[in-house]
Amino acid sequence: MHKLLLLWVLWVLLLRGCVDGFQLHLNETEMAYNLEGYGISTANPNPNPLMVPLTLIHAAHATGAVCLDGTLPGYHLHRGYGSGVNSWLIHLEGGGWCNNIRNCVYRKKTRRGSSVYMEKQLPFTGILSNNAEENPDFFNWNRVKLRYCDGASFTGDSQDKAAQLYFRGQRIWLAAMQDLMSKGMRYANKVLLSGCSAGGLASILHCDEFRDLFPGTTKVKCLSDAGLFLDATDVSGGRTLRNMFRGVVNLQGAKENLPRTCTSHLDPTSCFFPENLIANIKTPMFLLNAAYDAWQVQASLAPPSADPHGYWRECRMNHARCSPSQTQFLQGFRIEMLKAIRGFSMSRQNGLFINSCFAHCQTERQDTWFSDSSPLIRNKGIAQSVGDWYFDRTGVKEIDCPYPCDRTCHNLVFR
Repeated sequence: MHKLLLLWVLWVLLLRGCVDGFQLHLNETEMAYNLEGYGISTANPNPNPLMVPLTLIHAAHATGAVCLDGTLPGYHLHRGYGSGVNSWLIHLEGGGWCNNIRNCVYRKKTRRGSSVYMEKQLPFTGILSNNAEENPDFFNWNRVKLRYCDGASFTGDSQDKAAQLYFRGQRIWLAAMQDLMSKGMRYANKVLLSGCSAGGLASILHCDEFRDLFPGTTKVKCLSDAGLFLDATDVSGGRTLRNMFRGVVNLQGAKENLPRTCTSHLDPTSCFFPENLIANIKTPMFLLNAAYDAWQVQASLAPPSADPHGYWRECRMNHARCSPSQTQFLQGFRIEMLKAIRGFSMSRQNGLFINSCFAHCQTERQDTWFSDSSPLIRNKGIAQSVGDWYFDRTGVKEIDCPYPCDRTCHNLVFR
């Protein structure tokens, strides 16, 4: 009954001409883990995670650094202590994008576009956990989760007065950094900028800009989790994600805030894709990504708009139901990803963890970040790999063998 209702709602949205933007938002927020078939426990190792309150950035109003609906942006901060008192981890929240007036208007009535609807407290788990047994390298750092309410990976700078929409992602980024610097980040000796999904893309886009906030003596690195969005061809031969990104960049006025090293020779839409950015980033960066990124399979490679007859529906919902030809298509996507990171991986300062899972965002969940059943490549998990790379304990360039070789994956399926 619920499936029929969902199909009816999607059909109505399709008729209204807004399904693409809505689908991209829905897929990122409605993912659910189903690990029963893999013998993996879904229980959170910590049933009572640290809850951290929302802090609004009141000074942001003076510079027009506001969410889509004009409300103040915010973040969640838990102070560091002991050896981590002068170390800072800034984690950028994900949550898709909006690429036209209709879906930005929809978005501004959610937590993705207004602080009115944001949770007043968030659990800090995974890379944000304050528990040394769950987060051995960063547990006592100052840890921040910057909320995402602009819909353009913190890059836009425009507005639409008629629709009462404020595209101020770049200003939000600057206001948040200024506020955190005033709260002690300026004295940091170690900092890590991380992010998940759209936030993972933002950590790539803003990495060198973040580095420039600090003196040369500060250890600054960046981590992108599930932010390696590819300019890939979808199952119909089209470019679903490129069309989406073109709308985001043009609508939100992001062009001027994209890295000049890219826009000097490529069009702005191409410069929203990490594959055209990562080779020119000067700051050390770590790319954590699933080779079969579940969000990209859902919303970029095989979205309903590119699959009108539903041939990909079962495969899109659950990789175990993919036909041999569909699996071959997905193997081609993995090969594209490996080609995209080839130049990046040659730099000694950069790190990689590309596992052959159908997953998306692996730093935020405790079961994927650090637990007894976390995903592994050559017996090394994600938290250890990131820590080894950040602290220069060893170089990390981990690339998994192709699906279905990895039995440690926490694969995503969709309800």
